[in-house]
Amino acid sequence: MDTALIIGASGGIGAAICKQLEAQGVSVTRLSRSVDGFDLTDSNRALQMLDCLSGPFDLVLVASGALEIDGGAPEKTIRSVSAKAMLDQFALNTVGPALVVSRAHHLLPRKKRSVFAVLSARVGSIGDNRMGGWVSYRAAKAAVNQVVHTAAIELARTHKQTICVSLHPGTVKTEFTQEYLNRHPAVEPEEAAINLLSVINGLKPENTGGFYDWAGKPVPW
Repeated sequence: MDTALIIGASGGIGAAICKQLEAQGVSVTRLSRSVDGFDLTDSNRALQMLDCLSGPFDLVLVASGALEIDGGAPEKTIRSVSAKAMLDQFALNTVGPALVVSRAHHLLPRKKRSVFAVLSARVGSIGDNRMGGWVSYRAAKAAVNQVVHTAAIELARTHKQTICVSLHPGTVKTEFTQEYLNRHPAVEPEEAAINLLSVINGLKPENTGGFYDWAGKPVPW
């Protein structure tokens, strides 16, 4: 891997992945809302910035996302769903990554191995949902998994060595998860970055369209 584009590069996981890649000699292009004004919920500006990138990149990773937006905490029950909270979740966690995927043909090389990965979450798995709750976040992550799977089918027609996947990083100790760390075992961002890059480096073209966890194990849809 020689080049990488990391979306959400100022977040806990994104920054740790950038650091790991740069330590390996990879040329990393970073984009984030806080540093570059790259806001996935501002579709016109996001697409303009993506179209200005030179590329191509051996790795494109979308690490942006949020569990709580404008104070909208994960719902404990379907009875607590609000239109605004759900639309906010979809805008950032589904539509945002979809905009990046829409430029994948431009961002990725056609004739060499490349990986397009989106950080999803196990709670977006329909088959693994045994607890209920977290309706808006679950639905947005399930939807982005469909976006990734669809993009993988289309990319395979023109980018035969490209692998397009959703990845579950596990529970990571970041600002994103600090209120929920007592519920699940968690790892530091640096360890999560090592785990995710190990999975990314081990992916093969036949893995495209899949959903994998931090250990490389398939997650049910």
